[in-house]
Amino acid sequence: MTGFPPLAGAILDGDVVAHFGDPVREQRALEGGDALAPLADRSVIELTGSERLTWLDSITSQSVARLRAGDSTELLVLDPQGRVEHVAAVFDDGASTWLIADAADAEPLAAWLKRMVFRADVTVAVRPELAVAGFFAGGAAEQRAERAAHAPQGVPVVWTDPWPAVQPGGHQYHEGEHPGTGYHWRTVVLDADTAAALAADASVVWAGALAAEALRIAAWRPRWAAEVDERSLPHETDWIRTAVHLNKGCYRGQETVAKVHNLGHPPRRIVALHLDGSESVLPASGAVVVARSADGTGEDEVGHITSAARHHELGPIALAILSRRAPVGDLVVRTPDGDVAAAQEIIVPADAGATADVPRLTRLSRRPSAPDPRDAL
Repeated sequence: MTGFPPLAGAILDGDVVAHFGDPVREQRALEGGDALAPLADRSVIELTGSERLTWLDSITSQSVARLRAGDSTELLVLDPQGRVEHVAAVFDDGASTWLIADAADAEPLAAWLKRMVFRADVTVAVRPELAVAGFFAGGAAEQRAERAAHAPQGVPVVWTDPWPAVQPGGHQYHEGEHPGTGYHWRTVVLDADTAAALAADASVVWAGALAAEALRIAAWRPRWAAEVDERSLPHETDWIRTAVHLNKGCYRGQETVAKVHNLGHPPRRIVALHLDGSESVLPASGAVVVARSADGTGEDEVGHITSAARHHELGPIALAILSRRAPVGDLVVRTPDGDVAAAQEIIVPADAGATADVPRLTRLSRRPSAPDPRDAL
């Protein structure tokens, strides 16, 4: 796992810095652009070779063939059924393409990429000696990160998160104002010497993972390590807006992506939950979400929590994956310490998809109409 040298005052959760003593203060500093967050749970993969971009374009969900030096984007690797297997931030410096992935996914992603090279002029290498830090644009942290960034080609390797803007070829299902509009998140790649220098610099303001995750959840931003499971389709978590190009050429899983988007509906949907904070109970990932049954006599399990945090303004919040048919009203989260009431905010609506205007054939007989195949999706 990629990591920083030891940081003064850091409280660790495994290899990850959870906080530095005051997660609320750290959130405010991070959101204001004054703090850096050491991201030991991210890893870096470097792609080199003259065909790296066209090759990557042909096997992933995003259009990257024409990336220019300094460009950032995001991509998914899908299985043949269109389910999400890997996720990566993408940055090109003109000679190398840098992929930043959740640490647990980096080695599997790199192994899959290596299997897909065949005769292409591409080399895939995991770079465990490089560290990653996150920050928000517009403050002192951005200036420091730009100066410290790894830049083997003279272009600082600083990835600009496209969230939540709809990228070319993407599509948004959410209607109305998006809370991620001000989510100007960046990640910077650092070599070992620079990371050590930052760690030793007493003037650097640091924020832990609790702060970074709270701001991510408040922006409805999905993440591989939290929102992805073996059933995940990109439509369910709103990844169509930033990580999928709907009009590019064929790639693995593309048929399912197009079919669900144009003719059907994803079977699940991501929602934001505002949790009752009166009992100071924060549900863990995987906690069951229930709703009152349709007949009003009991409760039905409708999904599970994927991420939860305490936000400095919103209080306890969470992201959850629910069945598409889950009711849109208030829900309950089951925890070992008791039930937690949850107010639901729609991110991906139940009718997401079915966007194509497909003309229906004129019936030439009086026979009963056949079922519309779109209704089965």
